[in-house]
Amino acid sequence: MSTTILTNTPDANEPEQSPQAELLVSAVLHLMSHYHGGNDQQTYQATRAHLASSIERHLELLARRTDLKPVLRATCEQLLEHWSALVQKDVAPKSTSHWRNRFFRKTASV
Repeated sequence: MSTTILTNTPDANEPEQSPQAELLVSAVLHLMSHYHGGNDQQTYQATRAHLASSIERHLELLARRTDLKPVLRATCEQLLEHWSALVQKDVAPKSTSHWRNRFFRKTASV
């Protein structure tokens, strides 16, 4: 009976992952774990754009790294597209703001 032992020997064709890359992966996973609704919607709305922007920047750094394995780099690129869309959505001007706010902003500039 033969037993196969799996080892973590790096493939000669794939780049070695640096400790800094591992730290970036750890940080972005931590940030993602905090991106949820929570109980306090007002606080959540205030920090949502900041968190999404931080996640986007981390994913962009990871997607550009040449020392990551191709599958991890591709995953970061795909996630970057998703988080970039969220950041754009949060940054885009809200057309649903109350009519009084729009009116008073216009009259204040006159």
